[in-house]
Amino acid sequence: MSETKAYAAFNSIEPLKPFSFENKVVNSKDIKIEILYCGICHSDFHNVKNEWGGAKYPMVPGHEIVGKVAEIGSEVTKFKVGDLAGVGCLVDSCRECENCHDHEEQYCKSGFTGTYNGVDRKTGEITYGGYSENIVVDEAFVLKIPSNLALEGVAPLLCAGITTYSPLRHLKVGKNHKVGVVGLGGLGHMAVKLASSFGAEVTMLSTSKSKEVDAKRLGANHFELTSDLENVNKLKGTFDFIIDTVSASHDYNLYLSLLKTSGTLVILGAPPEPIQIQGFSLILGRKSIMGSLIGGPKETQEMLDYCSEHNITSDVEVIEIQKVNEAYDRLLKGDVRYRFVIDMASLKK
Repeated sequence: MSETKAYAAFNSIEPLKPFSFENKVVNSKDIKIEILYCGICHSDFHNVKNEWGGAKYPMVPGHEIVGKVAEIGSEVTKFKVGDLAGVGCLVDSCRECENCHDHEEQYCKSGFTGTYNGVDRKTGEITYGGYSENIVVDEAFVLKIPSNLALEGVAPLLCAGITTYSPLRHLKVGKNHKVGVVGLGGLGHMAVKLASSFGAEVTMLSTSKSKEVDAKRLGANHFELTSDLENVNKLKGTFDFIIDTVSASHDYNLYLSLLKTSGTLVILGAPPEPIQIQGFSLILGRKSIMGSLIGGPKETQEMLDYCSEHNITSDVEVIEIQKVNEAYDRLLKGDVRYRFVIDMASLKK
């Protein structure tokens, strides 16, 4: 084992602080990755603050990890030392259930092992994430990172990218589809980029007129204010799909009213409070609500390869690890376009 520097939350109240831990031994099928960049996801904040419950402290967040292979086990076949590699939101699953066999490990029936705040299936120890110098992960959950894209822009693809890519692909979104996107943040800006690249007609649905220029720069065909009741009435029955990325409480019934008959509202944001849905919002129009959670390694690799081919990355602001608490404060205010990414070289300071 080797000591690894990191930043960790020690409880739900105090700021993140420097921390060190003994990393796992590299076993035969494991890969040790020197972390170069790690994105900050809104779920990091939810977990650190224990808003979803089940927080295990000390917690080292981070599941948007890009780096270089530093060491490989004797049975590793897909990577060599020096290769670019990445880790997303999960580092293990049961590998035996129906969902795992279908390459949907994110829906593992016994629960996947989270990259952080999870429990290692072999050792029983808490998993530590990407706000750290390095990470040891089984080869089956390590991703090949394209070399033609800026690494800092690739890191958020491992959560924000796959979280939006997976439902868009599941629904076979493409030409002749009208897609609304709610929330122009880390997830929302990727939903706009990807849906647009698939050929859909994309509309940003926002309560803030200030988002219009950026939404269209990112690929949205239209921008509509949902704070204008007259405008909302005009939009009723417009969309085949609406991708809702907002993680704060809001009116889902409003967005259901904007769907066509048999349209689908896809929920990607996870507010801490229960969602309030009126029955007739679904009944009048045979409408559906669908949730979606990241993707398994196979689909995530597919997404990375697609983004490589189409030159798609996240819009990021790179920060030093010492600014992580400030970044959390700004994240809550929506003061980032559109993902904070930590330059992990700053840990050496």
